[in-house]
This record gives sequence, C-alpha cells and structure tokens, in this order.
Amino acid sequence: MFACGVRAWRSMTRWKGLLGSGKAWMVPRAKLLWHKRRWETTQQIGGKKGTKRSLLVDGRGAPLSLIVAGANRHDVKLLAQTLDAIVVPRPKPTKRRPQNLCVDKGYAGKAAEQEMRQRGYIPHVPEKGAPKARYRTKGRARRWVVERTHSWMNNYRKLRVRYEKKAANFEALLHLATAIICWRM
Repeated sequence: MFACGVRAWRSMTRWKGLLGSGKAWMVPRAKLLWHKRRWETTQQIGGKKGTKRSLLVDGRGAPLSLIVAGANRHDVKLLAQTLDAIVVPRPKPTKRRPQNLCVDKGYAGKAAEQEMRQRGYIPHVPEKGAPKARYRTKGRARRWVVERTHSWMNNYRKLRVRYEKKAANFEALLHLATAIICWRM
C-alpha cells in the first residue's frame, strides 16, 4: 500500500474548481456551448479605431498641409480641409504654369473634383475599375511621392502607433516630424 501522512493525502486529493463561483460545471452540455461560442465571429460595435492623416505634398515630397482625423472618416471628407490648410503661400495658377493635383481612386467623384477645381487645381484622378496601363511613363501621376512622405513620417517610432490621448498632442508631434522632413530636404 501507499503510505503517506494525512496532510499529504489531503493536498493530493484537493480539487480546485473554477475560480470565482466555487462551483464546477458537471453538465455535458456546458462544453458544447463553449465550443459553439468559440467559433462565432465577434460583432464590431463602433467604427474603425485609429487615426488618419491627410497629407498634401509638393513634387519633391515636402509636406505642405496636414490634417488629423479619425480612421473611420473617408478621404473625400478631408479633402477641402487639407487643401485649405496649406502652410506655404501658394502662387496663383496661370495658363502657362497650371497646378496639377494627383490623387488616388478614393477621390473619384464629382464632389471631390469640384472641390479641387474651385481651388485652382487640375485634378488627375484614375478611374475606378479601369485597368492599369503598364510601362506608361509620359504624364503619369506621381502618387508615390505622398506614400514616400508617409513612410518618412513612420520612421519616427513615436508616430508609428498613436499613444497620445489628445489629438492636439499627436498633431503637434506630426508637425514636428514634417518640419524635420522639410529641414532635411
């Protein structure tokens, strides 16, 4: 036989149930309910979390304006604010020197085109559903310049993930990063 003291025997046979209620579920149906819930998708309650930065740059990639908004806002709704928030005074567009604005497919639509034309820009928006033209270099939109500037901003680790609670603090850090980017150019 197995010989041990009373204390050792009690610690070996002590059974710890679920924490909290002190009751153990012994019903076979309890496990089935757990498996059923585990595979269900979780419903999203609110909008998209995060922050969106709308950026306007010149041909070299120097930031001209910056707007911070929630990630659930569409790009078209931030277009007018972004175009109006230019820090550097813009020269008047003339027939000899027109000002072009290259944007992505998210800005397709009459309302966005009207906003761009009101401010004196010639909009260059690719059509939705149109196939990509390969190896076309003449007159091609250079939207990659904006993406490169966003990448430069992501090089600052403080801006990669937003930890600031107030939008004004985060926007101040973004403006500091744009000033450093302009200084390095």
